Amino acid sequence: MKIILVGASGTIGRAVGAELERRHDVVRVGRSGGDFRVDITDSDSIRRLYAEVGEFDALVSTVGKVHFGPLERFTPEQFDVGLRDKLMGQVNLVMLGLASIRAGGSFTLTSGLLNDDPIREGASAAMVNGALEGFVHGAAVELSRGLRINLVSPTVIEEALPVYAPFFPGVKAVPAREAALGYVKSVEGVQTGRVYRIGWSRDT
Repeated sequence: MKIILVGASGTIGRAVGAELERRHDVVRVGRSGGDFRVDITDSDSIRRLYAEVGEFDALVSTVGKVHFGPLERFTPEQFDVGLRDKLMGQVNLVMLGLASIRAGGSFTLTSGLLNDDPIREGASAAMVNGALEGFVHGAAVELSRGLRINLVSPTVIEEALPVYAPFFPGVKAVPAREAALGYVKSVEGVQTGRVYRIGWSRDT
């Protein structure tokens, strides 16, 4: 398969790419590097990406920025960071990719655990993650041509602990290579409308 991997240079993206490239043609995409470049907050940039890459079989997104900060000091502009980037950026990767993805293809997006397991200063991330789940569930029942869409929701990643550990007290981390398995399941499997929770469960 020809797989577009957006966020290929990130911690999770590198692990996903290493796993998928064993069996597939991985097109690495990033904001500032890779085979192609894209700014997911800019619809024209996404359109250019698809025009340059051409037809593809799967799109994997491991990107998405949100602002972390105390709720009482949040501004509309800070909420907009997550809404424009992690939420609508990934939604637009799907919507603008529909014209180029081959029949039977798949989209795999990224959320996280904070909408179910909130932390201090994480209200924006919780909001965006919940919205992404809603989008994936809703889109899955309407996609045609055998297209599929899933969401990977990893816990905090071991390699990112130097930055994020203070935000996640008591949360067990997983290595990026383990998180990558959720993306592999989405791309190579048959399910749609699923949320693959990696390293955490709603039962705990």
